[in-house]
Amino acid sequence: MIDLSKENFEEEVLKAQGYVLVDFYGDGCVPCAALMPHIHKFEEVYGTTVKFCSLNTTKARRLAIAQKVLGLPVIAIYKDGEMIDSRVKDDATPEGCEEMIRKYA
Repeated sequence: MIDLSKENFEEEVLKAQGYVLVDFYGDGCVPCAALMPHIHKFEEVYGTTVKFCSLNTTKARRLAIAQKVLGLPVIAIYKDGEMIDSRVKDDATPEGCEEMIRKYA
């Protein structure tokens, strides 16, 4: 899983070809911490067709807001630099996220 920052987000996500999953999480976000091991497992399964990345929004608030990430957790799928799908807050369950990933993997 690639750790994203303000410095590499554009290169790794917005300029990337194909599908990129971004796990937007924050310090102290309990649902984010609970979801993260599942996302890592999905990377083992789907990582050959989808690039997996994570962004700590605590360190990149403006970037998160610019991506319309206003609540956490958010698991988003980008294709060729555009966010095309996401699971937000209560919909960001392991099952919901895997179902979304499967659509694009």
